[in-house]
Amino acid sequence: MTTIDDRLRAVRARIEAAARAAGRDPASVGLLAVSKTWPAEAVREAAAAGQRTFGENYVQEGVDKIEALRGLGLEWHFIGPLQSNKTRPVANAFDWVHGIDRLKIAERLSAQRDESLPPLNVCIQVNVSGEDSKSGVAPDEAAALARAVAGLPRLRLRGLMCIPEPTGDDALLRSRFALLRALKAQLAADGVAGAPQLDTLSMGMSHDIEPAVAEGATIVRVGTAIFGERGRPAG
Repeated sequence: MTTIDDRLRAVRARIEAAARAAGRDPASVGLLAVSKTWPAEAVREAAAAGQRTFGENYVQEGVDKIEALRGLGLEWHFIGPLQSNKTRPVANAFDWVHGIDRLKIAERLSAQRDESLPPLNVCIQVNVSGEDSKSGVAPDEAAALARAVAGLPRLRLRGLMCIPEPTGDDALLRSRFALLRALKAQLAADGVAGAPQLDTLSMGMSHDIEPAVAEGATIVRVGTAIFGERGRPAG
């Protein structure tokens, strides 16, 4: 029976192989372990295997886990859709928010982030595949949102995030990821947020690590390949 440690090693090997195939330094690709729906003990096991960054989709579940594991010094990323009435706990419990898709959410996070904490790292979510059912700003609206977010005092705009449509077509996936890379490059060229801190492309999950890394991912968000299959908890 494989353990979380075994699966983490396998995922890291995939990232390293993909990075080397793309002529990239494997250290330039961070692994975000998506622990949504998994108990704190599973996170503790992953942390014991050397994983330090974790992603959560559900606000209360994530906040509870952060509190339970506070002594481990982990870094926590909120990666799910965020409603305006749930921004306060996210603003103060998490280190990153990946899914900013409208200014109202960013403004609330900035206003509610405690001044004793460092600025909250955020990414703009872009709907690179144009799906009506998917969150994210349209590609041609990303620059305007990024400029507005970059001006908020308690946030630090780090880059862009996407979740392309599920497909087994690697060429199509690469084109979606390439679009996000081009958008970030344009933002950097335009001086949005300051080029040194605009350093993040959050893209790629368990099934599409390789095309994401080939197109420049700096964070891949991997859950199933580390923790296994699990449905959303009741309640």
